[in-house]
Amino acid sequence: LGWCEDSITQLYDWLETSNSKAFIVLKHGKIVLEKYFGTFTVDSFHVWNSAGKTLTAYAVGIAQHEGFLDINEPTSNYLGTAWTSCTPTQELAITIRNQLTMTSGLDDVTDFYCTDPACLTYIADAGTRLAYHNGPYTLLDSVIESATGTNLNTWVYQKIGSKIGMTGLFVQSGYNNVFVSKPRAMARFGLLLSQNGYWNGTEVLNDPTYLNEMRTPSQ
Repeated sequence: LGWCEDSITQLYDWLETSNSKAFIVLKHGKIVLEKYFGTFTVDSFHVWNSAGKTLTAYAVGIAQHEGFLDINEPTSNYLGTAWTSCTPTQELAITIRNQLTMTSGLDDVTDFYCTDPACLTYIADAGTRLAYHNGPYTLLDSVIESATGTNLNTWVYQKIGSKIGMTGLFVQSGYNNVFVSKPRAMARFGLLLSQNGYWNGTEVLNDPTYLNEMRTPSQ
């Protein structure tokens, strides 16, 4: 690989002091570095936290590609009315795309994680204000389930996990749904993101336009 072998030990030392649990580097789809720290092992599970939002976005893209939803449609088409505390007009203006791009216009200050309608209040017109906001994004899980008629974990496994050999589950933690897996499963998903919708020739999401938008900063 042409690496400075002596520096790898220094890298591992730095990772350990930075409280890392697992570190994997892949080249051409193969593991070339793999290191675990403390009591964490290759078989340990860890939460993806907000990195799981990319998995959610991928699952939404598949649902759109298969005709179950359109990200330019109002979220209310799938969650029903009064899923927020906005006026009917304000709420109807919020689309799935706004959820994906963190531009819902909902107040992210009062309760960052809450998905209850009482917490989702108007602060700006949809599409006019960027704010990293967990609550509306988490509700994409409900959009997927409503649109497809399929449980979130079942959808993700059938459409993604079973095709790339990735195991793991979304589990509820307070208002959040967080994905939990072993590190190698996360590495597999990383590889999928680099393969433009295919895995070893098997189609996972053949939608270059959506994938390009998903991987491009929205602002």
